[in-house]
Amino acid sequence: MKKWLVAAAVTAALGATAVQAKDWTDVRIAVDVPYEPFEYKAPDGTLTGFEVDLGNAVCENAKLNCSWVIQAWDGIIPGLQARKYDVIFSSMSITEERAKQVLFSEPYYNTPSGYFAAKDSGINPADIETLKGKRIGVQRGTIQDSHATDTFGKIADVKRYTTGDDLVLDLQGGRLDIVLIDFPVGEASILGGKDGGNFEAVGDTLQLGGGVGAAFRKRDKDLAAIFNKSLSQVKANGTYDEIRKKYFAYDIKM
Repeated sequence: MKKWLVAAAVTAALGATAVQAKDWTDVRIAVDVPYEPFEYKAPDGTLTGFEVDLGNAVCENAKLNCSWVIQAWDGIIPGLQARKYDVIFSSMSITEERAKQVLFSEPYYNTPSGYFAAKDSGINPADIETLKGKRIGVQRGTIQDSHATDTFGKIADVKRYTTGDDLVLDLQGGRLDIVLIDFPVGEASILGGKDGGNFEAVGDTLQLGGGVGAAFRKRDKDLAAIFNKSLSQVKANGTYDEIRKKYFAYDIKM
């Protein structure tokens, strides 16, 4: 009887492994939209951007059937844990705190964060006195949120936004004095957006976190391994650089 139970347990375990492997033919990927140029909707409504193109290339190379799920940033990790999707591929910086909750891939890009404000604002992030009483915009739950709160939270009003789009709109509308955001996002949506000539990058850029990685549930080590292998291959075969050149004039690869 004991031998039969052991054999049944082994068979069940093997069956579970086979089912799990089969599951990874279909993978759901979460992104926070809009976050131009990483992920946003084209005029025809299709999802596009650097990470969308890269994610599709990784999936094609790994022979995975991938679909995209739009998820607000402040619920993106809880949604992963609740199995609403299988991967977060949405400019998530690798930090020790997040690594307690999710399993990260190898980093696939690293861009600086930057401050943006109206021209002639007189604000200089290196001079903390110029931030006294100012309204600083950040996206909630990001490394920029943590940095602005830790650095200026006692002297300035740190305003947190669910989407990067709302953050930019309030800067353009004069409801914020300065924002801290991924530098390429600021370039595209602030300097390259409505009345972009009225705004400028201020102060030095910041390198926060340990680069950006895809995030998985802790137990899904096999899926993370598939993505790591495929990311490495698309970097090696030139696909990564082809996609990168569509969106950036500079190298962002880790």
